[in-house]
Amino acid sequence: MKTALIAGRGALPAALASAMPHKPLVTAMEGHAPDGIVVDLSFRVERLVPFLRALEREGVQEVVFAGAVTRPRLDPALLDADTASLLPRLMQAMAAGDDATLRVVIALFEEFGFTVAGVEAVAPALLPGPGVLVGTITEQDRADALRAAEIVQALGAVDVGQGAVVVQGLCLGVEALPGTDAMLEAVAGLKPGLRPDPARGRGVAFKAQKPGQDRRIDLPTLGPDSVRAVAAAGLGGLAFQAGGVICLDLAGMQRLAGELGLFLWARE
Repeated sequence: MKTALIAGRGALPAALASAMPHKPLVTAMEGHAPDGIVVDLSFRVERLVPFLRALEREGVQEVVFAGAVTRPRLDPALLDADTASLLPRLMQAMAAGDDATLRVVIALFEEFGFTVAGVEAVAPALLPGPGVLVGTITEQDRADALRAAEIVQALGAVDVGQGAVVVQGLCLGVEALPGTDAMLEAVAGLKPGLRPDPARGRGVAFKAQKPGQDRRIDLPTLGPDSVRAVAAAGLGGLAFQAGGVICLDLAGMQRLAGELGLFLWARE
């Protein structure tokens, strides 16, 4: 089966391509080129139908989405008639949020006869199973992670974000459109008086997929830079949903967490 990788920005597309059993056809939306991998075919949303037909001509049967993408500014002058007929459907989904948009994107690819596969289907090793991967978890860490998981569950239900920071039961940050790095930078910049005494627990950053999220697209992703950001935010460790979060360079994350004195926990 020939697979096309619909790549976005960042290191995930290259990591995913290297973990796949066969080299995929690498495609990317203009302005969203991935890191460390050559793009075989670029496309624009305004020319979506011609792009889908190009995949058909290439003999593609399966597509995998990976990498970060921001909503593009559409140029009406570039629309072809077939894509223009899909635009109201896409615009309505975009107005409803990221999850709705992604569901429509998946549906469009399926309507053209493509199988949409998730990361766990083509590279399951990128999704760690449950366990404490580095360090020691205290009862306070467990309580903070539980509180963070409840917050992420609530955020995800209204399609807001996939992450939260909790210290001694207090929520110091939640993930929204700017992303995880912005959340952790905001926590790092908090005045000391706004933070509990770290001697009683330094807190946890937590990531998980949204409730009801289609696991074939937009799973949360962490990497060594995430571990560095958690350390810079003065937290005790990083917890994430076991089997629901992509880890880029897990060995590097574990090594770095050990060096920085953090715990790394794939939470059941």
